[in-house]
Formats: sequence, C-alpha cells, structure tokens
Amino acid sequence: MKDTHAAERKDDCKDAKPCVSISEREVGDTIAESQDAKPYVSPLPHKKSHPEKECKDAKPCVSTPTHEKSHSRAERKDAKPCVSTSVKEQKQASAPMIIPSSDRLGSTKEYYFSRKLREIAQLREQGHQVINLGIGSPDLPPPAAAIEQMIGTVQRDDAHAYQSYSGRPELRQAIAKWYNRYFGVSLDPANEVLPLIGSKEGIMHISMAFLNPGDEVLVPDPGYPTYRAAGELAGAHVRSYQLSDERSWLPDLDALSKTDLSKVKIMWVNYPHMPTGAQASLEWFIELVDWAREHSILLVNDNPYAFILTERPLSLLSVPSAKDVALELNSLSKSHNLAGWRVGMLLGRADLVQTVLRFKSNMDSGSFLGIQLAAVEALRQGPIWYERLNAKYTQRRILARQIMDTIGCTYKNEQAGLFVWSRCPKGIDGYSLSDRLLRAHGLFITPGGIFGPAGNDYLRISLCSSLEVLEESLDRLSSFKS
Repeated sequence: MKDTHAAERKDDCKDAKPCVSISEREVGDTIAESQDAKPYVSPLPHKKSHPEKECKDAKPCVSTPTHEKSHSRAERKDAKPCVSTSVKEQKQASAPMIIPSSDRLGSTKEYYFSRKLREIAQLREQGHQVINLGIGSPDLPPPAAAIEQMIGTVQRDDAHAYQSYSGRPELRQAIAKWYNRYFGVSLDPANEVLPLIGSKEGIMHISMAFLNPGDEVLVPDPGYPTYRAAGELAGAHVRSYQLSDERSWLPDLDALSKTDLSKVKIMWVNYPHMPTGAQASLEWFIELVDWAREHSILLVNDNPYAFILTERPLSLLSVPSAKDVALELNSLSKSHNLAGWRVGMLLGRADLVQTVLRFKSNMDSGSFLGIQLAAVEALRQGPIWYERLNAKYTQRRILARQIMDTIGCTYKNEQAGLFVWSRCPKGIDGYSLSDRLLRAHGLFITPGGIFGPAGNDYLRISLCSSLEVLEESLDRLSSFKS
C-alpha cells in the first residue's frame, strides 16, 4: 500500500533536531557516573548540514508527529528508538568485569582530560560545534629542522630497531648542552641525563622508584593531578600543601616545618607553576633547597613551562648543591611544540637518575630513533625560536584575557606559561561556570577545581588556539550575561 504520509514525514524530518542526551551533572563526570541522570536537549549550536541528506540518513526519533499517531502499533513497534552514543556506552560500561581491578588503583580515577576529550568528541559527533579552550596542547609546528631530520631518519633502513634504554648519546649530549646554555647548569650526559618518553612518565617512574607503602609525598594544591595519582599508585600517602594567591602561589615552608615530616620522602614542585602561572625566583629556590636538606626530602621540580612567557628560563638545579636533594623533569612539548612526539628528560645526580633507570628499563625501551635525532635538532634552536614562539602567545593572551573579562573573571598580569588563570565572580565556582559556558555557548574552559580544592573558584583558559578561534569564542560570548 502506498504511504500517503511519506511527503509529510519528509518535511517533518527536515526540521527535526537530533536527539541529544547530555547530563547536567558536574563537568567531568564520566558517562557511567551519569547514567541515572535525566537527559535534556542541549542548546549548543549545531553544525549546518544539508537537510535532505540528514533526512535520508537520520534514524527515527522517539518524538512522533501528531498526524502519525494513527499508524498501526505494529509499525511503531518495528521502529528503532533514537539512542545517543552516550547511552550505548553506558550499557557497555555496565557489563560485569571478568576480574576485579587491583587494589593499587584504589580511588585513582581516569585522568580528567581523558574523560573530557571523550565527552567533547561525543558532543561533536552529535553535531555540536564545541570550541576547546581547556587543554595545553600546542597547535603550532615544531622547528623545521626537527621535521626534516625526522623525515630523513624514517627513510633509513637501520632506523627502526629498538633503542637504548638510556637514550641515544647524541640526545643526552644535546640536552646537557641545552641546560648549560639556557640554565647555566652543568650536567654529565653519561649519567646525569635520562631521556624520557614524555616527562609525564617520569612522574610515575620517580614515584615507583623511591616510594614505599606508608611513605608520604607532598603535592601542591592546586597542582598537576598526576603528582597525586602517581603517589597513590605507588602506595604512598599523599599529603597536599596549600598554595594561595595571597602567597603568590608559593608553599609556606615555615608552616610545613611545624608538621610531622618524618615520613615524607618526596616533595613535588612545579615552577613556572601550572595552573596558576606563578614563577619562583632563584632566591626562593635557594631557600627551598636548604629546607629540603634540613628535612631530608627529595625535591622534584617539574619544569616544562620554563621558556613560555618568562623573562628568562630558570631551573631548580641552578642552585649550587641542589643536586644533593633535587631532581628536575623537563620536556620539549611546550618549548618546541613536540607534545605528541613525547620527548622528556630527567636531570640530576647520577645515583638518583640511575635508580629511576632501574625502574624505567623494565617498563619501556628508548623512543624511536627519528624522534630522538629530531629532538637533537630542536634543542639546537637559538633564542630567536623562543622569541617568535612567545610573540604568538603574547597575542593570544590578549584575546584570552578579553574572554575572561567578558565572563567577569579576574587575573594577574605577571603569569607565565600556556594559560590564563582567573578567579570567578564572587559566589560562582569554576565547575558551574565551566559547565554553563559549555552548554550555553559551546566553549570548554577548564574548571580550576580539577587541580585541587584550592582551585575551585578559578577557571584556566589555554593559549593553544589560533587568534581566529579565540575571536570566534569572544563572538559566542556576545550574549553572555553575568
């Protein structure tokens, strides 16, 4: 029988909005955590697409036009419901595990940005044009010499074998020269430099190499979440030390000295600081080294932002005798736009570095030869490379600050690094404001609370988007009302 309603359904399909299920729970909740939440239709802007094509490929929605209610029950029974991707994944996530997870995982959750990127990808698949201003993943190209070196090495027949666990000698030498040139730090490339597959793995390696169950580790609040996660996975007791705007985001060493530090083995520091952009002075580093020596604590400074919007790069190892009590991590992710290549390094006294190598060598091999030789070329860049890089970030920072001005947030001008850290308007926390910006304007800006409770009243915006994207973000906020 000819379907007399076909034309009417086609017209209805043209105007139909896709069925979207988005939880209104706190930003960053996993899909599994929000499976009981009631769905709502997001007001995020949708991509423009050809209506006839949408009609042809679209699955039927649960919503049925009034004129179709007369259709037989059998016809409706065979129709497939409109199920969002998130619901499908909820069903998969609810399947029982074959074996339970290890006790070692404890309360350690999947990394926030791992979950958030998945959420943003799902929104985009549903047609939402989400602008991600949250993650510090450089969008600029690496040095041309590094790319040329990579291309040449890939074509070599002898380039594809396993590499040394301690890295290529030429890379260790290049790192040592780089540290001497820009930080004034002398390192023995043979045993005081250990190339890493990104500095993030170094955080885990250090924790596993030095921490035992029952040991304590000091981590900053706010701070990089991986410091805490690595300590927990190593079985240590993680203690937060509070940072505040009033103290320029530096730890209160006197206050820490009044606590029981007898079980503390490691203290994580990170200057220039992420997420706040605070900078430490050489004088304060000297004070920190003296304090660590007094309390027999190993300091680890995570230093990937040393070259980004700073007047001059500074290393904790610049302090005389710092090697007695300190290690330093660094990376080419931010300074040379090699984030996806995973080029990091551990620097410090030989016996400490070799202890970490004992663990690392049982976890992975050296990175691909092409990556190591390309990193050598990147490290040979002169000051003009960093000047041009920072010129771009300076332009972007102007627009990022305008975005913060528009939504009523305040910030300090002397921040370094790849972000603008801003305090939310009084009475509003970062999670709720971030969630509002995502749902109402299609903008993701990181809530400061993911870095610890001390960041709850803040937002962090990344400078890793083009001027055009930042300008579009400002345009989207034209209707924002505080």
